[in-house]
Amino acid sequence: MQKFRNLTILVIAAAGVAACGPSNPDAAPSTTTAAQAPSATTSAAPPSGPGRPATCGSDFLAKLSVREKAGQLLMVGVKDAADARRAVQQGVGGVFIGSWTDKSVFSGGTLQGVAKAGKVPAMVSVDEEGGRVSRVPGANLVSARELARTKTVAQARAEGARVGKLLKSMGITVDFAPDADVSAQSDDSVIGDRSYSNDPAVVVKYSQAFAAGLRDGGVYPVFKHFPGHGSSSGDSHQGGVSVPPLNALKAKDLVPFRAAVDTGDAGVMVGHLTVPGLTEPGLPTSLSPATMRLLRDGAGYGAKPFDGPIFTDDLSGMKAITDRFSVPQAVAKSLEAGADVALWISTDQLGAALDAVEASVKAKRITMRRLDDSVLRVARAKHAIRC
Repeated sequence: MQKFRNLTILVIAAAGVAACGPSNPDAAPSTTTAAQAPSATTSAAPPSGPGRPATCGSDFLAKLSVREKAGQLLMVGVKDAADARRAVQQGVGGVFIGSWTDKSVFSGGTLQGVAKAGKVPAMVSVDEEGGRVSRVPGANLVSARELARTKTVAQARAEGARVGKLLKSMGITVDFAPDADVSAQSDDSVIGDRSYSNDPAVVVKYSQAFAAGLRDGGVYPVFKHFPGHGSSSGDSHQGGVSVPPLNALKAKDLVPFRAAVDTGDAGVMVGHLTVPGLTEPGLPTSLSPATMRLLRDGAGYGAKPFDGPIFTDDLSGMKAITDRFSVPQAVAKSLEAGADVALWISTDQLGAALDAVEASVKAKRITMRRLDDSVLRVARAKHAIRC
């Protein structure tokens, strides 16, 4: 998410899968026209993924109804432990701990218990970027820009590991960090000092190091905000935001993401941006099939195909979305476009969002194959399946 968030590890799935093996709780974790855009029901990668057996996850999927599968693709912000527990019991795939969440959730094994409250253990996520985007007591992490200015790459990895261990000890499994945006904005602007540098090469080195450190500490990193928010016209919390055309992004803003998709065990968060030459009319990147196709296939910006989970930025607290769509509409549209996890910052409208996703599946705007692909990507990120 932008100012208030951001990607997620997951807690370990309880049920082992015969085809993939059980999880290990201690494992470390020009504007495109509609005709040109990829179909929302077309999967960009085969359901089993590159090199995976066709049966990967079949036992896991067989245990879930369509509504339960839909729930695994939703992540909601929570007020406190009780709110989080109810959401997981309703079948959400993850909860988000925000600046408004009661801080008592960080102690006493509360979040570990929340994660186990449902049929499938849930991701527990937070925005712990450092600097002004810090949610966790005791993180004491400087901003990305300050980290790159004052620390070596090796030290940045060590800081990621330190923070990762702290988060894991609290029951947090996913961190929506690092911010891989390339920006020369002033420190207090929407991205500003959340960016490591205006030099893509520096952003690559430091974002990769911090992500590796998070993994060292047992937490799942999520790079953001694809396809690059660093040269944006404004703040998507306040309204629609545009960035340079796609061809310009390829030379600068997309460089860190080209590296990110090659790291393996990490997710990517998509922002709410208008990109000339990419996004369809009226759709920001988070709801854009063309954007999801670009990220998933990779060829359009010189990257490898990406088979990890794609998260949306917040769909409820940003006017770039809410000025045009209700939360259930935005949730369904994001998943139809190709996202794997739709995120919003409250449990409000959870039932309506589940209904909307089920309706999309029934109408085949989300095919069963696409639904299963996304469920398995999320399950692999949680280490609920091992194939």
